Amino acid sequence: MTVAMISVGVYGNDALRSLRYAGARLLVAISLGVIALSFVDFVVAGNNFWRSTLAYSMLLSVLFLMLDRVVLGGLLGSSAFRRRVLVLGDGARAERLRELGDKPEAGFAIVGFLGMNEGKPVVEEAIPRAAIHNLSRFVENLGVSEVVLALEERRNSLPLKDLLRIKTAGVHVNEFSSFMERETGRVDLDTLNPSWLIFSDGFSSGRMVSSALKRVFDVMASALLLVLTAPVILLFALIVKLDSKGPAFFRQTRVGLYGQDFNLIKLRSMRTDAEANGAQFAQKDDPRVTRVGKFIRKVRIDELPQAWSVLKGEMSFVGPRPERPEFVSDLEEQLPYYAERHMVKPGITGWAQINYPYGASIEDSRHKLEYDLYYAKNYTPFLDLLIMLQTIRVVLWHEGAR
Repeated sequence: MTVAMISVGVYGNDALRSLRYAGARLLVAISLGVIALSFVDFVVAGNNFWRSTLAYSMLLSVLFLMLDRVVLGGLLGSSAFRRRVLVLGDGARAERLRELGDKPEAGFAIVGFLGMNEGKPVVEEAIPRAAIHNLSRFVENLGVSEVVLALEERRNSLPLKDLLRIKTAGVHVNEFSSFMERETGRVDLDTLNPSWLIFSDGFSSGRMVSSALKRVFDVMASALLLVLTAPVILLFALIVKLDSKGPAFFRQTRVGLYGQDFNLIKLRSMRTDAEANGAQFAQKDDPRVTRVGKFIRKVRIDELPQAWSVLKGEMSFVGPRPERPEFVSDLEEQLPYYAERHMVKPGITGWAQINYPYGASIEDSRHKLEYDLYYAKNYTPFLDLLIMLQTIRVVLWHEGAR
């Protein structure tokens, strides 16, 4: 049941959007869980029980899980589970933190801002540093669990002695870029610099074992997927062939690991003259998409043949989506650190795909790059598992399909 709820996004930030929204996801998650439990019972062939038991438990689960959220939310409120954060700074970065903390899904609550004499404040309610005689005592009195440095300019404004006392008192001290990375699940390009990438956590050298295990999983899973879905692929290949002129499959050059090109195979979902005027991003309600193409794109059937690229080792199940060389050359010129996303194998699904809706512009590519860099920096087998589970949510709710 827990895995099913993770898969459909019950524990995601969007689940806090409304009770109705959360209820719909709970109903889908519990339905999937009941189906899985029924299959397990059939395979294991344990003690028989009344079939109505599953129906009763399904209804009661939805009822009590909804009631649990209502009661906890009403009695404690969402702020009871948030970390108490003090922000050092009153400029544009501090304002960004305030906007992030005001969101209902935020995992932290800002208890105050301290101006560090950096010029005209953007956050008007910030308290001047000179008004605080003992910063460590001030932090203790507010019950702060974390201090975030949101300084626009660190020279001559970093209170090292105060921060040392705060740190040794057990309060976590974090800097802006690392805090934003943790809270948003992406690397903030607006404040990113090479030194932060070099000295911050991530890009662990212990990945060798994880990468080997990932490759073993990719080979086994892709081989199994190709065997199980071969009838579906062949059926829709025939339908695509009958629906419009042209081949059922199409090959397209994409940029893979370390910038090396490879051929990606997909079921054709567009007309054969779709790029007669050159390469271009897919748009919303793209007229180039065929009738069958709209359906197979929505349910992701067109992606199934990519398992062959996974089996060959050109792709992985999880990783940044591979882009075309024509787009990559332009994006590398316009977006900093874009080439770093090619330091990991491209994937069928990825961290950007489950966190950001489909986009077809430079700005969208910038946002997706922030998520791709986060994945490349923080890759673990557990993150891969989470992404694969969350991909079920994307498919069920057609998020990002175009």
